[in-house]
Amino acid sequence: MSHHLDQTAKDCIAACNDCATECGHCFAHMTGKTSSNDCPACCIECAAIARLCSDAIARQSPFAKQLCALCADICDWCAKECDAHEMEHCKSCAEACRRCAEACRKMAG
Repeated sequence: MSHHLDQTAKDCIAACNDCATECGHCFAHMTGKTSSNDCPACCIECAAIARLCSDAIARQSPFAKQLCALCADICDWCAKECDAHEMEHCKSCAEACRRCAEACRKMAG
């Protein structure tokens, strides 16, 4: 096992960490507000898998590719849900989720 992460792995870790942060921010702003869809519940799911994915890549887990594939699917869902809202925090969350999904798909192969 290599002890060095390649640029794709580093980029994915950064995208996952950013996604988890934006999802947490969106969740904090949406908690207690009425929503017509799965925002903010999707933000909790997305932040959790993004953190797990980031950690798995960093430790070079043999399951990192599978986790990345799942993370990309959850990010797609969260981006769709948050993008349906007009608030800036939701739009920022959706954008971070899309970047994370793209990076995770590259990692998943």
